[in-house]
Amino acid sequence: MDQLDGSLILSVQQINSSYGDLQILWDVSFNVYEKKITTIIGSNGAGKTTILRSICGLVKLRSGKIFFKECDISSMRPYEIGNLGVTQILEGRRLFPRLTVQENLEMGAYSKRARKNMKRNYKWVLELFPILKDRRKQLSGTMSGGEQQMIAIGRGLMADPELLILDEPSLGLMPKLTQEVFGIITKINKEGVTILLVEQNIKESLEISNNYFALEAGKIVLSGKSSEFLQEEEVRKIYLGI
Repeated sequence: MDQLDGSLILSVQQINSSYGDLQILWDVSFNVYEKKITTIIGSNGAGKTTILRSICGLVKLRSGKIFFKECDISSMRPYEIGNLGVTQILEGRRLFPRLTVQENLEMGAYSKRARKNMKRNYKWVLELFPILKDRRKQLSGTMSGGEQQMIAIGRGLMADPELLILDEPSLGLMPKLTQEVFGIITKINKEGVTILLVEQNIKESLEISNNYFALEAGKIVLSGKSSEFLQEEEVRKIYLGI
């Protein structure tokens, strides 16, 4: 990818990550460009989530560097990375079920950066998800799976991210709700938020993204523009079964 892709916001450079003695990532390098959607594809166990956790400081690097807007975040703690404008929405939603919708959303605005724009972002979240406005006093644990995913995404936006990292946002959702989630991701991106996406629905995620890279056994084996991926017959057979 070249500079026609826009300004670089995240640069991952030859990172190696592991859980104890078990190495998961092997010399992984890629770039994410500002105001674009980048999708990571690959089979279960390929290391996709480990990449996201490494970026956010949840997994310590064995070696390599990660830069966010030219700032070296390789050794930073998760809250320090979050303060810079990097927010990850974890797989499985991870809500506080005994807190209300509003309380869960407010939990996202914990940093000094986010508190400054809390009112603006809260208004934005309720515009994106009108149903949450009507149910803001309801306990999040009583909401449906689709509604809980809306809360999780909304809570991420309350952190005022410049880079929003989504790990399997459609997991466990019905097809109709999955399409709604992809529509919301597109809207968020159009508002200027850069998105890094890991998603099991490969075709749908590529259709809304600009760039992609494919991971196998902890190594990047393919990368490029999403539109070109969808046009390559051999690649489609391997990853989409088409």
